[in-house]
Amino acid sequence: MILPIPKDKQKFALWLHESTLTKIEKLYREDDCRSRSEFIEKAVLFYAGYLTAEDYREYFPNVITSTLKGTLDIFENRMASLLFKMAVELSMNLHVTAANNDIDDITLSRLRGMCVNEVKKIHGTVSMEDAVKFQNR
Repeated sequence: MILPIPKDKQKFALWLHESTLTKIEKLYREDDCRSRSEFIEKAVLFYAGYLTAEDYREYFPNVITSTLKGTLDIFENRMASLLFKMAVELSMNLHVTAANNDIDDITLSRLRGMCVNEVKKIHGTVSMEDAVKFQNR
C-alpha cells in the first residue's frame, strides 16, 4: 500500500547501517507505525526530547520511574485487596476453629511458638498437607 506524501514533510537521503535497518524493519510494525518513516520520525522526536530535557541524563530515569510507579501502584492495590480477602477468610477459619476446640492459653502459646519457628524454617511455604502429616505422626 502506497501512502500519499504529506505536503508538510520533506524527503531527504538517509544513510543507515544494515543492522539498524533490520531493527527498524522488525520494530516499526510492533510500534503500530504505518511506515518506517513514521517510526524513524518518532525515534528522532523521542531522542530530541531526551537531548533537550533540562537534565537529559535524568530523562530516561524519570520516564522509567513514572512507568514503574504506575505499575507498582496497580500491583500494590491488587495485593492489598487480595490480602484483605485472605485476612477475612483466615479470621473466619480461626473463629470456627476456636468455637469447636477447647484450647487453653498455655497450649495456644506453645502452638504459636511452634508455628513461628516452623514458618521461619520453611520460609513461609506452609501447606495443609504438611500440617496434616505433623498432626498425624
